[in-house]
Amino acid sequence: MATSKKGREIVIRALRTRQGPGLDVYAFFIRGSDIIRVADISRIGRDEQEGLKGFQRPEIRTHVRSIVEYLNQGSVLFPNAIILALSPEVHFAASRGTRPSGDEGIAQSGTLTIPIYEEGRRVAWIVDGQQRSLALAQTERKDISVPVVGFVSDSLEVQREQFILVNKAKPLPTRLINELLPETRSVLLPRELSVRRVPAELCGLLNRDPASPFFGLIKRPSDDSRDRNSVVTDTAVINVIKNSMNNPLGALATFRLSSNGRDGVDVESMYALLVTFWSAVKVVFPDAWGRDPRHSRLMHSAGIEGMGVLMDRIYARLQPSADVKAVESELRRVAPYCRWTKGVWDSLGLAWNEIQSTPRDIRRLQNALVQAYSAAGAAR
Repeated sequence: MATSKKGREIVIRALRTRQGPGLDVYAFFIRGSDIIRVADISRIGRDEQEGLKGFQRPEIRTHVRSIVEYLNQGSVLFPNAIILALSPEVHFAASRGTRPSGDEGIAQSGTLTIPIYEEGRRVAWIVDGQQRSLALAQTERKDISVPVVGFVSDSLEVQREQFILVNKAKPLPTRLINELLPETRSVLLPRELSVRRVPAELCGLLNRDPASPFFGLIKRPSDDSRDRNSVVTDTAVINVIKNSMNNPLGALATFRLSSNGRDGVDVESMYALLVTFWSAVKVVFPDAWGRDPRHSRLMHSAGIEGMGVLMDRIYARLQPSADVKAVESELRRVAPYCRWTKGVWDSLGLAWNEIQSTPRDIRRLQNALVQAYSAAGAAR
C-alpha cells in the first residue's frame, strides 16, 4: 500500500472479481485511518425539496468510543470487512504474468488506485462499518490494516439497497452472548461486552455448582428440552448481579476494584456472597424456592430482581463476610410480608400471581420489599 502523487491517491494490492456483467468487486487491506480519507459517510436526510438523500444513521458516540478503547488495547483482531461503494473513478491494474498452477480464476490480482479528494467529493461511500471507520480514525493504532470489500457503483439507489441488505440481519440474542462471554476469557473484547462477562460468568457458576442454591435451576440457551428443572431465567439473575455491581452501594460493588471489565474484580468473593444470600433465601422461603414461576413468584423474574435489590439493602447492614444465619435473620424480618405462592401483597394490593415481569411491577415489588425491610429495621 502506498500513497503517491503527493498524497493525492492511495495505491494498494487488491483482488478483483466480477459478480455479474460490469459488476466489479474488490477485496483489499487498507490502513484503518485511511478509510475516512477515501470514503464519505452518506448520512440520511432531506434536501430542500424534501427529497431523501443518503442512507447512513447518525454517529453513535458511545459505540465509537467503545471500539476505540478496544483497538487501543494493543494486539486485537479486526477481521470484519468494511464495505464500500466505489466510484468508477478508481483504477485497477491487473498484475502481469502467468496464472499460478491450479488457480480457478475466480479473482484477479493487481493494484487498485483510489484518488483522495476532500470530504463530500470522495470516490467511496461507507455502506457498512460507519462506526468502525470512525473509531479507526480515532484510535492510537493508526497503522492497523483492516479488510475492505468494495463494489463499484456510484448509484445511490444501489448503495441504499446494499445498506439495507447488509444491516437487515438480526443481532445475536442477548442471552446467547451472555452464555458465550465467560468462555472467551482469552479474547480482548470491547468494553460494553467485557463488563457483561463477570455477571455472565457468575450466573453460569451459580447454575453449575452443586453447592449453589441455583444449581440446575437457571435456564440457559444451551439447555435442551430434557432439562425440566430450570425455572429461573438467566436474564433475571444476570440483571441482579449487574445492578448490584454497578450500584456504588450494591453488595457486589465492594468487590469491584475497577470499571474495566473483569480486571480488578474479585469474582470469587462475589460468588461467595451470592451463594450465601440466596442460600438464606432458599431456607427462609422453602415452599417457594425451586418451583415453576407459575406457582411461585419468588422464582419469577420479578421476584428474583426484587430480592436482588433487597440483597443490596441487607448487606448495607451486614459485613460482606456475614454467614447464612446472619442473612436468614434479616430475611425473616421481611418474610411475614411476602406472598410468593398465595395471598395478596398488602402494600401492592395485588394477588401473588398478578405480579408480572414488567418494569412497573418489578419496580413496585422492589419498593415493597425495601419498605418492609426498612419498617422492620425501624421497629427493632
